[in-house]
Amino acid sequence: MSTEAVTPESPADAHAGRAQPACGAAVPSPAELRSVLGRFASGVTVVTGADAAGPVGFACQSFASVSLDPPLVLFCAGHGGRAWPRIRASGTFTVNVLAEDQTELCTRFGSRHGRKFEALEWDPSPHGAPSLRGVLARIHATVQTVHTAGDHDIAVGLVHALEPCREGRPMVFYRGRFGVEGVPATASESVGWGLGWDAV
Repeated sequence: MSTEAVTPESPADAHAGRAQPACGAAVPSPAELRSVLGRFASGVTVVTGADAAGPVGFACQSFASVSLDPPLVLFCAGHGGRAWPRIRASGTFTVNVLAEDQTELCTRFGSRHGRKFEALEWDPSPHGAPSLRGVLARIHATVQTVHTAGDHDIAVGLVHALEPCREGRPMVFYRGRFGVEGVPATASESVGWGLGWDAV
């Protein structure tokens, strides 16, 4: 039996034999990201807020829970958007979770040219952010921290109130279409792929 001492393997040694990305390999293009990430089905929300100029909002897929204690949620917003800077400055927002029959509402907030609040009935939340009618749920929060990540901001909010509004099937967006069953209705060309909704 060998009595040779065994030197503990370092983390670098442990990974030495694994395949590594080729040096100088091209990063995925925006088109490739849209194509591949579109295979991940997501829900759809409208993030709303209000300031002295009035109500504001944008359609957003990039929404998630972060923590139960304290209660935290996050959403991502593009740097080129006009709605997010106003919401950030106001300090409060409401996340409106859309139902599958609210395509028209999504289209309103999913384009720079959407009608948004024009002729739309809504109610102010206790914090002033618009509460959209007919949604499945609402999450009311204040902006706690904002992290810059590439061409987006990751906004983390502290939840102050929750509203389960009604039962129903959620709006699902998958591979550029609403729904995943049968032949789903195609999203309006003005809406485009959802990864750009947060830039309105």
